[in-house]
Amino acid sequence: MITRSVTVRGRGHTFTGLADLLAKASPPRSGDELAGLCASTAAESVAARRLLADLPLTVFLEEPVVPYETDEVTRLILDTHDRAAFAPLSGLTVGGFRDWLLAQTDPDVLAAVRAGVTPEMAAAVSKLMRAQDLVLVASRCRVASRFRTTVGLAGRFSTRLQPNHPTDDLHGIAASILDGLLLGSGDAVVGINPAGEDVATAEAILRMVDEIRRECAVPVQSCVLGHVTTTLAVVDRGAPVDLVFQSIAGTEAANRAMGVDLALLAEADAAGRSLERGTVGSQVMYFETGQGSALSAGAHHGVDQQTLEARAYGVARHFSPFLVNSVVGFIGPEYLADARQITRAGLEDHFCGKLLGLPMGVDVCHTNHTDADQNDMDGLLTLLGVAGCSFVMGVPGSDDVMLNYQSTSFHDALYLRTVLGLRPAPEFEAWWESIGFDPVGGPGPAAGALAAGVRRALAA
Repeated sequence: MITRSVTVRGRGHTFTGLADLLAKASPPRSGDELAGLCASTAAESVAARRLLADLPLTVFLEEPVVPYETDEVTRLILDTHDRAAFAPLSGLTVGGFRDWLLAQTDPDVLAAVRAGVTPEMAAAVSKLMRAQDLVLVASRCRVASRFRTTVGLAGRFSTRLQPNHPTDDLHGIAASILDGLLLGSGDAVVGINPAGEDVATAEAILRMVDEIRRECAVPVQSCVLGHVTTTLAVVDRGAPVDLVFQSIAGTEAANRAMGVDLALLAEADAAGRSLERGTVGSQVMYFETGQGSALSAGAHHGVDQQTLEARAYGVARHFSPFLVNSVVGFIGPEYLADARQITRAGLEDHFCGKLLGLPMGVDVCHTNHTDADQNDMDGLLTLLGVAGCSFVMGVPGSDDVMLNYQSTSFHDALYLRTVLGLRPAPEFEAWWESIGFDPVGGPGPAAGALAAGVRRALAA
């Protein structure tokens, strides 16, 4: 552990290691306060950011924030680091990296260095950025992924149709899917959070959604967001599995608390790809993350929650996923206390994910006991749209009746597409046109045909 000191306005400040420096340079958030990691004063926070700005990027390759010997995520990050891609950045400090990023206007230049940027570097530079900096740089990062649709292309904006039901009732799920399709939602994925981990139930949901896909001839991919072991069991039963889901975190111990490790994720990725169900691509993994998950598991190793969130993106990047999203306000006010903290975290998460090369979405959300409301989420949604966010959630009425939190609705996605001139994934848009869908006036005559297709799927 290397101790670092800096003097600001005649007052000395000392930081006991890189993790301590990163934590105290972070914008305030309740999770870091809960963990006892945040700066004790505004002056200490300023001193940390000043020292961080002068830190060479090479330090992050020399001083892991979580020990290499005891953490497979650290080993993954350092062992797969691309030195050639890092070469253009190797002489920069964190502050110099910020200036370099803000000066880049060519997405290809940003793409060329992404394999050389470690998650800790991305987290560090984000701590020096204003909201507009995070939006600007992320808007220039282009990351496309492909399965049955292509997500993340310039000028496009997708949604996950999230038709959750508190008892996993197939008719209730189907009704929400129909509602979403009629409002142009679902081109990222039709993704259902099951109420439990029952393998038979997961299989029944997947078979029903796949029947809807075929009956309505709609190019979507489906996913039941159960534990990866449940999905592997469903694969063994011959069910129509498109995407393989798993929540992940930024340390080995936190991932083990979720019942996974890198070997299991590799097995799941191979199983999903072996089914060869994609039509325009073969990326099959869907990961969700959230600031505070490692602290919840007592597995944060004294590292701030945003740096650990970025390390989770290092795990995701290794598997070339189809989708990744931060459920930014879902874990609760213990980690992000209010709308101000949720907005900042959402922009940081999106920036870090896109910079590292992920097809990044954000669940623009909050729990009912957080100091935030839908107007706050409208602001974050709009900022993320300008920043080039790949997808958000589409929840009936914004209110998830199974998970009991507030997210974005089908109408919210239509608002963002309209105000920013964005379009859905090209394959989904072609389907729109084939059924005569009008994104402004609604589905018109297509509504009856879609409803009939859903009824046939349920009957099957």
